[in-house]
Amino acid sequence: MQAAPSINLPQPLPLWPDQPKPFASEADGEFPNLTVYLPAADHRTGQTVLILPGGGYQGVCSDREGHRPAQYLNAHGIAAAVLEYRHAPQRHPVPLCDAQRAMRVLKGWAEKNGLNPGQVGVMGHSAGGHLAGSLSTQPEVPESKTGDATDAYSCLPAFTVLLYPVVSFTTDYAHLGSRKNLLGEPADADLVQQLSIEKAVTSETPPMFIVHAQDDPGVKVSHSLGLFKALTEKGVEADLHIYAKGGHGFGMAHNHEWGPTLLRWLGRQ
Repeated sequence: MQAAPSINLPQPLPLWPDQPKPFASEADGEFPNLTVYLPAADHRTGQTVLILPGGGYQGVCSDREGHRPAQYLNAHGIAAAVLEYRHAPQRHPVPLCDAQRAMRVLKGWAEKNGLNPGQVGVMGHSAGGHLAGSLSTQPEVPESKTGDATDAYSCLPAFTVLLYPVVSFTTDYAHLGSRKNLLGEPADADLVQQLSIEKAVTSETPPMFIVHAQDDPGVKVSHSLGLFKALTEKGVEADLHIYAKGGHGFGMAHNHEWGPTLLRWLGRQ
């Protein structure tokens, strides 16, 4: 009888193993946490995806929007890592600092495990989609660099996958809950503009794969439509997939076709 292929169990990967984390607060609890999923050695594409779950910047939906998609990607040979980032009452730039550090750490981890550090991307859901968009468009947070070898890696992802993302903080469909949790109230007017992802897109923004449901009651589909328009105007490669039904927070629901479609898109990157 042929032996079953080996399976690597998920493992924690420390973000700041040798020094205190920046912006430390009693409100952090055990966050941030980074958990990595490495496919078996004979079943790897070389790509890695950093996954940022949603939660409105007031929590992190780790299971449905973190570990489940990580397991899906792993089953198809793609390494993945789930970041449980800090959130309210912590404000900007703390979540982005966590995400930028995680991207650098993950690139170093990928290289050590024979994966391609130039093919490490990001996936974000809902408010985690906003954080993924910020990771793809925003300047470096100085505190995300610590003076160790990890600083040599860029914090810019190679590609970006957004699921029903929060995008805009300025339009009439702006997601005010995420804005309040990230920026406080009243929010700084300059940060509101800067952190509206559709306004931050440039020709250097990584290629994007975007999924949204037309009937999403929580984060209007206009977020993804506006972002796609901005990407197109800047000449950035983007795939946009709109489903008529699905609502918000569907994650890896079996009645959505975005999973196999994403795998085909990743194969082209």
